[in-house]
Amino acid sequence: MKLRLTLALSLLPATHLLADTFERDQALKLPDIVISANRQVEARNDSSAANTVFTRDDIERLQPASVTDLLSRVPGVQVAPLGGRGSLPGIYIRGTKSAQSLVLVDGQRIGNATSGDSNLQRLNINQIERVEVLRGSRSVIYGADAVGGVIQIFTRRASQPGLQPRLHLGFGSHQTWERSLSLSGGDEQTRFNLGASLDESAGANRTQESYASDRDNDANRNQSVSLSASHAINDDLEVGLNLLDNRGKSEYDNPFGRFDPSTFESLPQQPYSDFAVSSFSTYVDGRINDTWKSRLELGHSENREKTFDKLSDVREVFNTYRDSLTWQNDVKLDERNSLIVGGDWYQDRVNSSTPFDEGSRWNRAAFIQHRFQAETFSTELGLRRDQNQQFGGQNSWSGTLTLPVNADNDLLLTYSESFRAPTFNDLYYPDFSNPDLKPETAKSYELQWRSQLSDNARLETSLYRTDLEDAIIFGSHSRPQNVASARINGFEMALMQDMFGWQSNLGLAIIDPRDRDSGHTLARRARRTVSMDLDRQFDRLGLGATWQAVSGSYDDENNRNALGGYALLGLRGSWALTREVKLEMKVDNLLDKGYSRALYSHDGQQYGYREEGRSWVFGVTWTPDI
Repeated sequence: MKLRLTLALSLLPATHLLADTFERDQALKLPDIVISANRQVEARNDSSAANTVFTRDDIERLQPASVTDLLSRVPGVQVAPLGGRGSLPGIYIRGTKSAQSLVLVDGQRIGNATSGDSNLQRLNINQIERVEVLRGSRSVIYGADAVGGVIQIFTRRASQPGLQPRLHLGFGSHQTWERSLSLSGGDEQTRFNLGASLDESAGANRTQESYASDRDNDANRNQSVSLSASHAINDDLEVGLNLLDNRGKSEYDNPFGRFDPSTFESLPQQPYSDFAVSSFSTYVDGRINDTWKSRLELGHSENREKTFDKLSDVREVFNTYRDSLTWQNDVKLDERNSLIVGGDWYQDRVNSSTPFDEGSRWNRAAFIQHRFQAETFSTELGLRRDQNQQFGGQNSWSGTLTLPVNADNDLLLTYSESFRAPTFNDLYYPDFSNPDLKPETAKSYELQWRSQLSDNARLETSLYRTDLEDAIIFGSHSRPQNVASARINGFEMALMQDMFGWQSNLGLAIIDPRDRDSGHTLARRARRTVSMDLDRQFDRLGLGATWQAVSGSYDDENNRNALGGYALLGLRGSWALTREVKLEMKVDNLLDKGYSRALYSHDGQQYGYREEGRSWVFGVTWTPDI
């Protein structure tokens, strides 16, 4: 079994040994494959989901500071962090909120079960091999929370036979330091990758008024370890495991602060949190016969956080744990028909300093998806049934019709249903919860046009509508209720082309996200976003630039507090000194623009969380031949 074959297969959360070795080798030489859409390897162009893929080569070329920095380049995805590095980000895919999109690491859910937050800000970019972003509902395959889309992150893998060490050191503004070390290797049967990273930054002051409670810089420290290993027992059977552990300390501002009761002067509270986010999975992947492939995967993920401040010994602890089991089968019925059949089970547990009314719940599900390929069209029909310990049963349907207009143009029509499960905070938080909540539900309609304009240019567009019902908001007596509804209309465009040696990626998104009851625009959703990356390799020299523009939005649901739009320019470059040593340099926010992506209130006034001005990082990477 070829190493590059097993490398690609190891990335899958539920993939399978598909065709003969020659066909698979040829397919995997192509950069454009997607894994997450149906939990199996398929060409990007064959996937029914609108998708964006970042490979390790893309990550090294773009030099993003974080996963959220990478996601901000995706059409239809908006990021609104509440501060600097390590701060909680709002991730909005097609206008849906963070808790309505599913985040996976090597196939394992990593979202916080109490709040629903994704914790993407905790993941170290140096330990990531690949990021796939699916835009649009995928609840038939993944179940709850995949309303706006799915973000799947794959940890580092061995890329070639033999041993390959790698060392990276970087430093930059705000006393930023980056350190990472990895060792990978393998042969035709066995492969592994072991990596460790440590990132530190002194940060900056994100709040604007000069109260002593929050005038300090907000530092961040993130240490990460990853391990992947797999072994092909024979041509039809493979076993493997994946591990990612991120932990550290993140400081943040408290704009509310505390005051000395005798002098009424503000006190330096300086809050911070100690965090740990980890994911582990092990799998058995096998071919039963020529038409049946099967995969069994067992997983465990944890989110642990303790918050402190310098004025008290009080510690708030929120720890969530998730165990999971997935079994998926791919069956080829004949040349035109195939099935994906499987089942999921997972259990969430909470251990907190705040006593929740319930501390655990389970969810089990079965799903089936049928594909039919005719000469002039193809269809994809899916059904999933989830049974949850708290809210009972929930069905999800989806269907896609693909019409090839000609050899270079495809038209896709999609209908899908999805839902978001209430979090533990929604259901069980003492005095501020509602155990009678139902899941939020959504129906989505999408029209896609995909066009291969030339050998060097490809255009992908999407026109969609998502109707959300039973949205959970805080109602009377500060308790959540299923009362809100929303409609999101949107248009996306992605243009990828090679112009005179320059690699260009242009993304455009226009959305109209509205509360159907009030008519207001949903909070922190900009109606227009544009992003462009331009890169070229000149022998040893690599040059690149990123330009992003975001229109204004509102910080609140009542549309009273406006956020201004902004445009940012960044530059990057690299120089290969030798085959083994490469220098890298990037400058973000080159024009030193001041802007905010979220507001906070203090003494009745609204202030913006300040984003970083001009910043830079310089690094050196050493990959010795041994």
